[in-house]
Amino acid sequence: MSERVLVLGGYGVFGGLLCRALARVAGLDLIVAGRSLERARAFCATHGGRPAALDRDADGFADALAALKPKVVIDAAGPFQSYGTDPYGLVRLCLKTGAHYLDLSDDGAFTAGIGRFDAEARAAGLVFLSGVSSVPALSSAAVESLRAGLSEIHLIETAILPGNRAPRGRSVVAAILAQAGRPVADWRGGRALTVPGWGWPRRLRPFANEAPRWASAIGAPDILLFHKHFGARSVRFRAGLELKLLHGGLWGLGWLVRLRLIRDLTRWTGALTRIAGWFERFGSDRGAMEVTVIGATAGGVLSRRCWRLMAEAGDGTYVPTLPARAVLKRLRAGRIAPGARACLAAFDLDEIRDEIEASGLTILFERQEETFETVFQQALGPHHADLPPALADLHRVVDLRRWSGRGSVARGRHPIARFLALCLGFPPASPDVAVMVEMERRGKLEHWLRRFGDRRFRSVLSVKGRGGAGARERFGPMSFDIALAVAGELLSYPVTAGRFLGLPLPRFLLPVSETSEGVDERGRATFDVKISHPVSGLIVHYRGWLSPDDTAAVSP
Repeated sequence: MSERVLVLGGYGVFGGLLCRALARVAGLDLIVAGRSLERARAFCATHGGRPAALDRDADGFADALAALKPKVVIDAAGPFQSYGTDPYGLVRLCLKTGAHYLDLSDDGAFTAGIGRFDAEARAAGLVFLSGVSSVPALSSAAVESLRAGLSEIHLIETAILPGNRAPRGRSVVAAILAQAGRPVADWRGGRALTVPGWGWPRRLRPFANEAPRWASAIGAPDILLFHKHFGARSVRFRAGLELKLLHGGLWGLGWLVRLRLIRDLTRWTGALTRIAGWFERFGSDRGAMEVTVIGATAGGVLSRRCWRLMAEAGDGTYVPTLPARAVLKRLRAGRIAPGARACLAAFDLDEIRDEIEASGLTILFERQEETFETVFQQALGPHHADLPPALADLHRVVDLRRWSGRGSVARGRHPIARFLALCLGFPPASPDVAVMVEMERRGKLEHWLRRFGDRRFRSVLSVKGRGGAGARERFGPMSFDIALAVAGELLSYPVTAGRFLGLPLPRFLLPVSETSEGVDERGRATFDVKISHPVSGLIVHYRGWLSPDDTAAVSP
């Protein structure tokens, strides 16, 4: 007897591609459903399946769904961000009718929230999986493959870069516009943060023979789910439009939202979809997806691993449907445990490769791996291996690290010392004060934010020269060359040269730095920073201890 599979949104962009593939699967009774029976019939006449008219907002939706008696319901409609006051109404109906449920959601809150039905689904022997699409299903399968042999994960970063000629339905455009300029979730340094959607553009090069593309931060289920599932300190997600004009325009519209000059971009979904269509003939039909994992092996070596999917000839549009095909195959074989959850590492990459080959798609996989070095590894060279474990961890900055502790501050009284302390932003004197240090890797630089009580001051560290040649630290207009040295349990920071506005400082104007880091009896990292000047004497002396706020979980 055929297994009845109902696809809502079955004649849409992604639902249509999924139904085309499922119509060729033996033993499936495919029902292609949507609001328009006429469109469903037209689709089925060309591609197969049986048409049905179903409108989730109509009064008779529950009865119509029950009458069809599906074994599996796949929601490919969306946008899941705008499912109203009862976003899981379809899930509840599947519980009532005894149907398995899958969806192609890319909305983080919706996908994470389906877990509330886990106990009921288990009791009914049903499988409810959300996010059975590019994210988080495919991206998590890539992470699962990349993390093999890593004892901890510092950063998971995903980017989706479709070609400009990829079809974009209204629901896709609406989902994009709903995030532009709005706060979206970010997970960095073990903390939940927010960033402006489609802000912070960064250049990526998905194809070696092609110009870089812009990619910006957006919200995704990965950010809400991966730090728990994989024990990652930071999880970042980006997406980009191939044409810089369109990406820049979206970035500009996002700024209008951030400035509250526009309240809701989704009201213009129709108009902006048409405008994007005007540029469809430009750009390419090449799309890519990148998943990068940076983590430490059991021996403490940092490794950067990247998995890349590259789609040619417009075949990237099929990628969001491949996970649903792989999961449905597993579901029919009884290889998925009952329960309601996000679709995380539910299959392996070989299963996706099988679906690609079965459909004759021009989609290739690529994997790269290289050693990753922190700024302090580069600056210390072979001497980095001599650091005590607590100090090695203190400077293991891959994305963002945050440390907290206590300290004390003493300040010099000479007018020159006060002036220099003011210029460099050093904190006021205090016998006991809360301390926070945040270290952020940005390209080849580390940005340090130190907070003593309510006073903050910043600096930027870079490598002066590779192989133990030291570091350079910049405080506003002043920068100093530092000859880092490891001696026993201490890391010292002697200053060897200085500059003001890029001009070298003569030796008699150079501050004296008696700075070291160590480890106390409780295994905590300590700091002792004393900066003085031959003319003014003491400028500042601060010392204390730090403990990490972002301890990474060990991978199972």
